[in-house]
Amino acid sequence: MNNAVSIEQYQALEAKYNQVCHELAQLKRLIFGARSEKFIPAQIPNQLDLDFGQNASVGIAPTQREKITYERNKKQHPGRTAIPDNIPTEDIIIEPIEDTTDMVLIGEEITETVDFRPGVLVKRRYIRRKYARRNPSDKQTSVIIGELPDRPIPKGIAEAGLLAYLIVSKFVDHLPFYRLIELFKRQHGWTIHKATMNDWFASCCSLLEPLYQKLHRLVIESDYLQADESPIKVLDTDKPGSTHQGYQWVVRNPLNGLVLFKYRKGRGADGIKELLSDYQGYLQCDGYKAYESFAKKGNVTLISCLAHIRRKFYEAVDHHPDYAQQALTQIGHLYEVERQSRDAGCNASQRQELRLTTSSEIYSKLLEWVAERYKCNLHKGAIGTALHYANNQLPKLESYLRDGRIEIDNNLTENSIRPLALGRKNYLFAGSHEGAQRAAMMYSFFASCKYHQINPLEWMTDVLQRIGTHPVNQLEDLLPHHWKKQD
Repeated sequence: MNNAVSIEQYQALEAKYNQVCHELAQLKRLIFGARSEKFIPAQIPNQLDLDFGQNASVGIAPTQREKITYERNKKQHPGRTAIPDNIPTEDIIIEPIEDTTDMVLIGEEITETVDFRPGVLVKRRYIRRKYARRNPSDKQTSVIIGELPDRPIPKGIAEAGLLAYLIVSKFVDHLPFYRLIELFKRQHGWTIHKATMNDWFASCCSLLEPLYQKLHRLVIESDYLQADESPIKVLDTDKPGSTHQGYQWVVRNPLNGLVLFKYRKGRGADGIKELLSDYQGYLQCDGYKAYESFAKKGNVTLISCLAHIRRKFYEAVDHHPDYAQQALTQIGHLYEVERQSRDAGCNASQRQELRLTTSSEIYSKLLEWVAERYKCNLHKGAIGTALHYANNQLPKLESYLRDGRIEIDNNLTENSIRPLALGRKNYLFAGSHEGAQRAAMMYSFFASCKYHQINPLEWMTDVLQRIGTHPVNQLEDLLPHHWKKQD
């Protein structure tokens, strides 16, 4: 029996072996390795690789190098963190043990420490006094009583502060409701039933729905958006005990910093089409085919994400270090220009000028290098995947050179999704499709608060207290980018 293997069969087996090794390495990295994609080039940062041109000048200021020896000075400890002045202060006077009746006080020594006490529940009693008129007229009632102030849930016992704390604890601090129930039982001796807490949350979402719709309109009122999507498991009522794989679609407006989450049952192109039905302009995203399908409707220009391109080459470092390191080095040069523009506080026009004078040459040479290596590359493993992705996506990044508003990557949108990813690890799934959309509403509000550096608890407490009587035509004032806390 002839067991000889042809060259074609051998190459196919080798390619399959390399692919399996790459997948195994990726799984090990996900389980045991660091998630950072930091790459340190082996050459001087301000020089292009030989394949890109030995004498090319890119105009990037060289990174300062530090020579460290065993005689270097030890870094000084920054010292004890100062205690903030805004926290409540409790003075405890300690007298000497001896009798000080006939002594003169000559001074004090003060020692400051910090203690912690769990959050305090306050029972608020509205005492409404009734009065009877002595001589009521026909147009007046005989008895009058003070009116209750507006509350988020008119017939509920939960005030705005408690409701805001529960919502922020779940969607910012990632504590499921059942853990909050146990926390209140342990710290305050008060049991809140799960159904009650769910009803409170649903009522708050109904109250905030007009504000969410206003946020939706303000996000898409732009000619430049960033988009991404992330999975979320949802309990399937049609199949008890099983979950449905839904998706949170995320759109971010880089110009006003507002973020919109929208839940859809699937990942098909209908999700982005529904979210951005009449949108025209730039859309920055990854290489998912649904975005390309959406862009075909016209008047939408796709912009790729350099971070996704870099990630593909980073994953190929072990498979083909020469090609991967060459690409990562040049991508690092492009990011160095962006860092310099941020440090210098450049506006959009200044950043555009810097990119045209510095980044343009690096980008052009990188684009040419990728095209050449893609044509001659025979590998089917990680480097082949990276070159294929870069060859398709890198040309779509050219628009960022001509418009200083456009970011080099989609990282800020991915950062907005991180709370969703952390939440999945804690409460695992949404209880229903309606619950998944309510979660999308909260993630939208809190991602916008984070970008504008607003305390989410203060914002939610204030908005829940005011929105019931707030004019509908002034809802924009309650959104994070315009919100001001009432005194």
